[in-house]
Amino acid sequence: MPRLEPVDEEFFTAAPQRRSYALDLPVSPERVWRGLTASNPLWWCRLATAEYASPRPFGVGTTRRATALGVLRLRESAFRWEEGRRQSFRAESANLPLFRRFGQDHLVEPAAGGCRFTWTFAWEPAERFAGRRFWAERTAQVCAALAADTRRHFSR
Repeated sequence: MPRLEPVDEEFFTAAPQRRSYALDLPVSPERVWRGLTASNPLWWCRLATAEYASPRPFGVGTTRRATALGVLRLRESAFRWEEGRRQSFRAESANLPLFRRFGQDHLVEPAAGGCRFTWTFAWEPAERFAGRRFWAERTAQVCAALAADTRRHFSR
C-alpha cells in the first residue's frame, strides 16, 4: 500500500481539512474508552471498521487496520496514547491514493452526566484532489456519519 506522510499533534489544528465533533455522552469515560480499545473498535459505525494489529497492552506505536466505505483500507499507528483519556493515530499507508496525510484524535473527558468524547479528523488530500470541493465534502460526510453513529450507540 502507498505510504502517507506522517502527522503530529499540531496537524489536528493546522491541517488543510479537519472536522471535530464534541459528543456529550450519557455514559462513563471508562465505557467509551473500553469501546475505543476493544479488539474491534468502532464496531457500532456503519461506514467504517477497525481492528488492532498490535498485541496488548496498547500505547504509542500500537497499530490498527481501518476500512471506510468497504473500499478504503488504512494502516494506522498511535503516536500519542494517554491511557483512559486520549489516543491519536496517523495513517501510515492507504490502498487508495486519496490522502497525502490523515490522522484521528480521540479525547475522552469526564463531564456532567457522563463524558465528552471529542473525535477529530484531520487530512490533507492527495495533490490531485486538493481544492476539489466534492472530495472534501464527501470526506466530511463520512466523518459526520461516524460521529453520529457514535452518539447513537452510546446514547442508548
